[in-house]
Amino acid sequence: MSTLPPRAGRRCHNAVNPLHSALYFSPDLGKELGGIGIEDPSAAYFASRGAAFGAVGPGTVTATFYNFNHELVARHLPAVWDIASPEAVLAARLRAADSTLRRLLGEEIIASPELAEAARLALHAAEACTRHARPLYAAHADLPVPEQPHLAYWHAATLLREHRGDAHLVALLAAELDPVEALVSHSATSKGMSPRWILSTRGWRRSDWEDASARLRDRGLLTAEGELTEAGTALRAGLEETTDRLDLAPYEHLGGAGVARLTELAGGFLRTAMAAGAFPADLKG
Repeated sequence: MSTLPPRAGRRCHNAVNPLHSALYFSPDLGKELGGIGIEDPSAAYFASRGAAFGAVGPGTVTATFYNFNHELVARHLPAVWDIASPEAVLAARLRAADSTLRRLLGEEIIASPELAEAARLALHAAEACTRHARPLYAAHADLPVPEQPHLAYWHAATLLREHRGDAHLVALLAAELDPVEALVSHSATSKGMSPRWILSTRGWRRSDWEDASARLRDRGLLTAEGELTEAGTALRAGLEETTDRLDLAPYEHLGGAGVARLTELAGGFLRTAMAAGAFPADLKG
């Protein structure tokens, strides 16, 4: 049984994760990867998030990213590795993380003892993450921890994000939600990306979205208006609770006081980053 308050780990994750995720919406990532020859936004995303695996093909990325159309992934992998090696991509990604965090947080926060403290706490939590059946976490756990505190914090946020994400895929499979059904049902919670963003970045067609919606309606999870039914709401809540349970170890390891402090610090950084335009205004919906 957990010694933490209910959903404490989830709240901590929700505060820490966005500063990792902001990189994928940052012009700095496109600039750095464009500088090594990777100009297509989809190729940049697949390469930057998948480079920790090495020069993998589309199957590995489709399997571990879960909600992308395999045809889109195969359009860019493994061809992207002929443009730049995984090592070059990882170096470019870290440069982009550096410039992104400096722009979103400002030099005062970058040099602050609070950010260094947050990095120590997040890395301490990540000590309890486990590699088995968590491929994206395991690949990133093999990367070195950057020396600068703001990059160490970003690295730790990456580890915690991918650890939880790998667990979430287990929950999605158990709930029998395929990639598009997962996207549709998450969007219906109003916490996920808007359908416009999903269709423009995940490689699915409007007909795929409509077909998935029909399957969810047949299961009694979605209304004709595209809203979650009571059963759909319960399923999505159950998904998060299962993910919480499978992702509990790092937060238990950090302890109640540490989780509360990391959540407080990360929340402050997140508010600053959001005010600086970390994410597109129309992303959610």
